[in-house]
Amino acid sequence: MSTILLMQNLRDCLRQSGHFTKEQIDLLESRSTFRTLKPGDYFSEAGKTATEIAFILSGILRVCYYTNSGAEITHYFVDENNFAADLSSYNYHITSSLYFQAIPKTELVIISRPNPQSSSPADFEWNKIITQITAMAAVHMATLVSPIQAEDAGTRYKNFMKSHPQIIGRIPLSYLASYLGITQQSLSRIRKQATKKGPFPYEK
Repeated sequence: MSTILLMQNLRDCLRQSGHFTKEQIDLLESRSTFRTLKPGDYFSEAGKTATEIAFILSGILRVCYYTNSGAEITHYFVDENNFAADLSSYNYHITSSLYFQAIPKTELVIISRPNPQSSSPADFEWNKIITQITAMAAVHMATLVSPIQAEDAGTRYKNFMKSHPQIIGRIPLSYLASYLGITQQSLSRIRKQATKKGPFPYEK
C-alpha cells in the first residue's frame, strides 16, 4: 500500500476524534515525516529522552522494560492506527525506561516535539495539536498495560483474545507470555485448551 493511502489512516483517525479542524490536520501532515522499522528495530529506547510521537500506519510496536534483575518484561503492544510514545518521558523531559520495538516491519508517521520558544501562529497551532494528540495517546495507552495479575492466567489470555483479536497470531508467543505474566509453556497449555485452530505462525 502506498504511503499516500496509508497517510489517509491518520487523517481519518484525527477527523473521527472530532478534536481537529481540517487546517490542523493539514498542518500536522505537512510537518510529519515517515519512518520504516525493520523487525527488531527500536522507535524509542530506554536511557534516552523521548522527543517524538509515532502514529502506526502498519505493523506492531512492543513496549518493554527490564527489571533490576535483568528480566525483560513486555508491558503492552501498540498496533495500526494508534499513537505510540513514552508520554512520561516526552511530556516531562525525563529519561525513558521503556523500549518501543517493532515486531514485524512497521511503518510510522513521526511527529516531533514542538518548539516551546516559538511564538509564531503556526507553532502556537502546532502546540495545540500536539497537546491533543498526547491526550488521545494517554487515553488509549491506559487500556493497553499488562492485565491485573490477580486474574488467573486463562482469564487473562481470554481477555486479550477478546480485546486484541487483530494482534493474536502476529506476535511471538514469548512476548505474549511475558505480557500475561506467565511462562511460554503455560501459555501453550492454555491455548490448547482454549482453541483448536492450531499454532500461531510465530510458535516454534
